[in-house]
Amino acid sequence: MKKQRAFLKWAGGKYGLVEDIQRHLPPARKLVEPFVGAGSVFLNTDFEQYLLADINPDLINLYNLLKTDPETYISEAKRWFCPENNRKEVFLDVRAQFNATDNIMYRSLAFLYMNRFGFNGLCRYNKKGGFNVPFGSYKKPYFPEAELEFFSEKSKKATFVCEGYTETFSRARKGCVVYCDPPYAPLSSTANFTSYAGNGFSLDDQAALADVAERAAMERDIPVLISNHDTTLTRRLYHGAELNVVKVKRTISRNGAGRNKVDELLALFHKEKNQQHASAEL
Repeated sequence: MKKQRAFLKWAGGKYGLVEDIQRHLPPARKLVEPFVGAGSVFLNTDFEQYLLADINPDLINLYNLLKTDPETYISEAKRWFCPENNRKEVFLDVRAQFNATDNIMYRSLAFLYMNRFGFNGLCRYNKKGGFNVPFGSYKKPYFPEAELEFFSEKSKKATFVCEGYTETFSRARKGCVVYCDPPYAPLSSTANFTSYAGNGFSLDDQAALADVAERAAMERDIPVLISNHDTTLTRRLYHGAELNVVKVKRTISRNGAGRNKVDELLALFHKEKNQQHASAEL
């Protein structure tokens, strides 16, 4: 199966990790993703059904439009990708209109435009919920027509919901497997880019997610795979899981000098592993 790229540029996107994630995801009928992001894992796996969630309503509204009316969305979006729109003043005008309107079609079209014409493909909101990524100054932003069409076709197997991860976990049933791609735990006190969707993901949130994942595996027999930075903190959070380390090149950073390889941790919570831990402690 040929690897499929997401139509959105995305900080922390999992395109480069897809094979490793595939290898560590247990077989199941349905994949549940509480942090779907740009959807690289969804696009590169073959489950019967998908439940894909995110706390960003702009992302989920766009995905639902692509699922229900792809022809209209793709043809309208294509018109935005023209040389006259590749100017800072146009970008800032679109951004201002985006922040002022509740119209789902306009916001979904502007979201893709700003993702491709904005700086580094960042998705960032201020505390008031306003999108605040600057203009990117790229020579000719790429219109991802084939990627949009593939996503639309694949979305027939998916349900998209806008909600927090605890709600998504509560929907999972035996026969599902859960993959979690939360905002990264910081490598240091200064490396912290978690203003996605207008609210941060704190260390308490990281710990709470690990707890929810372990309980889903132990109490409901639902395997959960989590990806994160490989740090002392994350190893402590995921101590009850089977840990696998992968090297990956970051594709988005604040400057080019920061693009180096960092170990990635794939933590699999599953009942067999936890039972082994319990036996070892007796």
